[in-house]
Amino acid sequence: MTTPAPTRQVLPAEERYAEELAFLAAYDAGSRPPGWALTPRAAVTFVCGSGEALMLPSPVEGLPDKLEIAPKFVGERALVERCVVTLAGERGLLLVGEPGTAKSMLSELLSAAVSGTSALTVQGTAGTTEDAFRYGWNYALLLAQGPSRQALVDSPVLTAMRTGRVARIEEVTRCLPEVQDALVSILSDRRVNVPELAGTEDGIVAAAQGFTVIGTANLRDRGVSEMSAALKRRFNFETVAPIGDPVAETALVRRQATSAVERAGAAFGVDASVLDALVTVFRDLRAGRSAEGWDVERPGTVMSTAEAVQVAASLAIATAYLPAGDVVDLLPGHLLGVVRKDDPADHDRLLGYWDGPVRRRAEEGSALWRRLWDLRETLR
Repeated sequence: MTTPAPTRQVLPAEERYAEELAFLAAYDAGSRPPGWALTPRAAVTFVCGSGEALMLPSPVEGLPDKLEIAPKFVGERALVERCVVTLAGERGLLLVGEPGTAKSMLSELLSAAVSGTSALTVQGTAGTTEDAFRYGWNYALLLAQGPSRQALVDSPVLTAMRTGRVARIEEVTRCLPEVQDALVSILSDRRVNVPELAGTEDGIVAAAQGFTVIGTANLRDRGVSEMSAALKRRFNFETVAPIGDPVAETALVRRQATSAVERAGAAFGVDASVLDALVTVFRDLRAGRSAEGWDVERPGTVMSTAEAVQVAASLAIATAYLPAGDVVDLLPGHLLGVVRKDDPADHDRLLGYWDGPVRRRAEEGSALWRRLWDLRETLR
């Protein structure tokens, strides 16, 4: 009996949206910056959506004649346009913001639209070395034949330089300052010297047209390894803010959670009212003020949209596989799991939220909020 190949949990953007990327490349044949897979206008459309079905100017084999491009990033179109303009000018782009504001997703989408790949990625950590930005060696080949192009192992950044693509660096500020400094010369000189191969054509790797870098950094991690002034000058900074529209945030949470639950082999069965309550709690605690204008003590943890997606997915999976009563009964426990991550005092802040907005909404007659108020003891 043949065992079927396992299905990948998550596809990269260039595979997940391959049809849209191919369609936009055929739809907009205007001028493109060197090395770009799409025009800047088409890149913005890919990220933000078209709003209506687009029609190809002429038929292309394997593509539909018309297609509506789905929006993938919930945020200001002007922000996406500024990002695309920065990349078209081959300048470094740094996306900053609170954790969970889809900086990494935006970075992935932009890379796929510009380069056709989002795979040239370095994950910044305290253990990231300079080799992750420059190069390393295949030591077996190095010992066997000495320094050579065959023994050289390109980093994702060096591969992007050779091919004129976008390199992604996640969590730049988690890298040590001396490691970050390797980016200064890369972004200014646009070349990497390989001293071991000096005197050969491989001794200097010069960036091909189209190469640039998208970095991400969390505002709460600013003190981990502060970027030097020299490195900051080589990036255009764009702040990715939390989603301002509650309707748009709820729709995003539903869409993302549905995808996660479907990968788990289940259907998304969370009632709309429960999902609305979940997003409302996250938004209230994130802002420090309820939708009605009541003051709320903010927890130390970030109540991000990404966390809301995880809670919604957990509720749906529990409903599908462990059905036992009303799904709303599970909500307080999952919220407590999110809130109590960093500071034990956040437990009391969540109880304070229950004693404030939850109680007041229950008193106003909402059946769902009355049920949540009745569940207060489960937070003890």
